[in-house]
Amino acid sequence: MRMCVRVMSFSDYLPRIDDGAAASLPPRSRRIRLAIILTLHALALIAMARTEVGPIAFALYLLTWGLLNFFWLAVLRRPAIAALISLAMIETIIQLSYFKFEITWMTISFLDLLIVDTDTFKFLLSVSPTLRLGIVIGAVIAVPLLVLIWRGDPFRLRRKVCTLGAAGCMTVIAILSILVPEQPSDPFQGVNHVSSFMRSGITAAFQLSTHGWLDSDRELAVHLKSTAGAACAPERKLPHIVMILDESSFDITAAPGIKVPEDYHEHFRSSDGKIRKFMVESTGGPTWYTEYNVLAGLSVKSFGKLMFYVTRIAAGRVERGLPQALRHCGYNTFSLYPAYGAFLNARRFQASTGVQKLYDQEEMGARDVEPDTFYYNQAEKIIAREKGKGPVFTFVYTVANHFPWDDPYRPDLTPDWKAPGNTHEIDEYIRRQAISAVEYQDFKKRLARDFPGEQFLIVRFGDHQPYISSKFLEPGQKITDIAHNIMVGDPRYYTTYYAVDGVNYKPADLSSALDTLDAPYLPLVVLEAAGLPLDPTFAEQKAVMKRCGGMFFRCNNGAEARRFNRLLIDAGLIKGL
Repeated sequence: MRMCVRVMSFSDYLPRIDDGAAASLPPRSRRIRLAIILTLHALALIAMARTEVGPIAFALYLLTWGLLNFFWLAVLRRPAIAALISLAMIETIIQLSYFKFEITWMTISFLDLLIVDTDTFKFLLSVSPTLRLGIVIGAVIAVPLLVLIWRGDPFRLRRKVCTLGAAGCMTVIAILSILVPEQPSDPFQGVNHVSSFMRSGITAAFQLSTHGWLDSDRELAVHLKSTAGAACAPERKLPHIVMILDESSFDITAAPGIKVPEDYHEHFRSSDGKIRKFMVESTGGPTWYTEYNVLAGLSVKSFGKLMFYVTRIAAGRVERGLPQALRHCGYNTFSLYPAYGAFLNARRFQASTGVQKLYDQEEMGARDVEPDTFYYNQAEKIIAREKGKGPVFTFVYTVANHFPWDDPYRPDLTPDWKAPGNTHEIDEYIRRQAISAVEYQDFKKRLARDFPGEQFLIVRFGDHQPYISSKFLEPGQKITDIAHNIMVGDPRYYTTYYAVDGVNYKPADLSSALDTLDAPYLPLVVLEAAGLPLDPTFAEQKAVMKRCGGMFFRCNNGAEARRFNRLLIDAGLIKGL
């Protein structure tokens, strides 16, 4: 028996004319059809040039373009329709990313598709009533165009070759994405829409295949007591609680050679005279990391490479937190959120931790950057309206100290300001901290004046350091060395402050208010300072705090956090992760 082996030539990999009527097209007609295909590819290159920045982004975009084309060629074999569908998908990603960035200040990511986020979808439709109409019109135009190109495309490619091409592009995309991972600041740049989308997809796939959504122990022999029947019987009248997120604030004298005003450190001091350190899990920007810490009382690092999307993942799935514990003790819980409620699914996330009503930027009538007094005034309105219904918890965000610091913000608020003599950026940062300090003291005075018969517990904290701290914490260090120190969690870049204060009120118990405290323990400080009993979850977490000396995820290489996550999963307080 003879075996015939056919040796494939290079021409076997090239487009060829199909049999039948299309093969009889005159050369000029075939050239026109080839020109259409080349035009579609040229349009893709133009899209890359206007939206992508940097060699890695260019490479990922081109590989994505190749992946899409090879995939559709493997399915349909026709290069013209494959290019058209691929271009439509690329442009859809870009336009949706532009639209999302305009509303939420972040570009689109793979998690936008992976996580079913009805809140964001409803929000997009509400802010753009024409979006649904645009989708319908686009479909009406696209269908006949696809049919026309399908019928007029005479070229065919082999499915096996195209499948190999798609696999090759996907492999290189994965390697590049792992070697050059997305940085936390990238989605806020408004560029690299396609490359960032693909890179976030690889990150999500790697995390889910290796660790799942949340890092936790597989099983434990012990379980938490049920929180359902736990009684809350405080021994004293409960104070109203105001928790203040002090945007980008930390003691800048942690850096060498910084000049500050004489009374600078008073802003960080608690009512007992102590200045306490707060160990956060973000630096330079991601406020929502610390938002998750202080509301859920948990670590974002348990989400591994997906921690950037922590509030979106946790929304509706993590049903444990400080507001939940306070509601159990009769509090009405509110949040004053200085962005749209759909930003990173904040509204739904906060609701799952126990916030009954979130007032977002639009509901409060806030502009982009309001002084702290704007949000303090909103808090006073809520307290005045709700105080007759029981104690009130209000989570207040401030934004006046948000980046950038190269231009003066509201110089009218500091008419007598004298710059200490640092760089322009540092002096502007310190000036904004001075504004925050004055407006906070004014807020306390107003609470005492307007609510003489009420008691208030106030807990403030810095959510993260400003991104400019990397410029002056280690003067003279190479950028690469600074980046390494940040990546390995050098405490110098993750230390802010927290302070416990009162109006007509002395904190009941500060035993959890350690001199240095990891952010997930702040709910313990609030609950005990308010004189509230700890439910079984927080009682267990206090035991962890004592074992670990104020550390949470950093304790025992994350073992305590993994164990605690499993306890919450078994108790039904973390679901679907």
